[in-house]
Amino acid sequence: MSFRRNYISPYTMQRVMCKEESRVMPTELEELVGFLSAPSPQVKKAAVDIVQGLTGSEDGLQSLCSHSDVLIPSLSRVLSEKKEVSEPAAEALINLSQKPEQAAKMVAMGMIKTAMDILYKQGSGITRLLVMLLVNLTQSDDGIASLLQTGDEKIQGLYLMKLVRSFCTSSTETTDDPFEHVGSILVNISKKDSGRKMLLDPKRGMLKQIVRQFDSTNPLRKKGVSGMIRNCCFEAETQLENLLLISEFLWPTLLLPVAGSKVYSEHDTSKMPLELGSALSIEREPVGDPEIRVQALESLYLISLQEAGRRALWSVNGPRILQVGYEDEEDPKVMEAFEQVGSLLVHGSGTEEFSTQTSK
Repeated sequence: MSFRRNYISPYTMQRVMCKEESRVMPTELEELVGFLSAPSPQVKKAAVDIVQGLTGSEDGLQSLCSHSDVLIPSLSRVLSEKKEVSEPAAEALINLSQKPEQAAKMVAMGMIKTAMDILYKQGSGITRLLVMLLVNLTQSDDGIASLLQTGDEKIQGLYLMKLVRSFCTSSTETTDDPFEHVGSILVNISKKDSGRKMLLDPKRGMLKQIVRQFDSTNPLRKKGVSGMIRNCCFEAETQLENLLLISEFLWPTLLLPVAGSKVYSEHDTSKMPLELGSALSIEREPVGDPEIRVQALESLYLISLQEAGRRALWSVNGPRILQVGYEDEEDPKVMEAFEQVGSLLVHGSGTEEFSTQTSK
């Protein structure tokens, strides 16, 4: 399985119709980039707007990439200015960072530190855009290392803890959710061993905070949390104890999405912890995203590879939930994931019956 989660910015498909977009010559581009440092606010804004427009097309991006050694620092410097200038600059950087080689240059130039410094600067009006830029920059190993600050033990994990705190304390019930894309950053960093270990460190306490965000109505948050948990479960062989430390929140996050839509009997719910039994004894809105259901089942599979993990799953009547959920499932990929974990439980425990034979 791959940890990589490809992130496509909404700005990638943006097209800004301007005459300069397809006609700018190399010498004109050099002059344009130079105008980004102009003392005149009007000239600077005009230059930033044109650059942002150019990044909305593939031809424009290719032309600008040849000047990126100067362009990227110039755009970076205006990120802390007024929103009318910083916003198109951030949009341009997001589009440029779709190109792996440009993202690598940004990371090498210290763009992650710049973005984090501005992100937590009072009055920053481009929070959402800076978070989106960080999503793109953490697609690479070097970007992940930079965000995790792995080179300095004294501050290691500080950026991550700041982002997690913002992710878990910002409003999720409004149309403006500037930190919703932090979920994608968490997926990116959890594809690396260093990121997973940091997230699973009980002394930092980040995992417990993050998992609770699965209850959000925001689909981006839910998918980010689900993908991060799946990635962290690859450490189950050595980190199972730390995963089960948050079992009160972990089991509902993994089992409720795959529990189907039926109201469970009192006999079934009586064998479950309160947080699971209460949720399954009433009518509820099913999780419609099949990717989240697959990720939940893959997480359960990885946990169940460990004998202690299987015992823990049996202790919350998890196999019964999987059995009922399988009978309700119609998506072929999700059904395959059900069968994988079901087979493991049958052959791994031998103590109780688990059937993946549908009654339909």
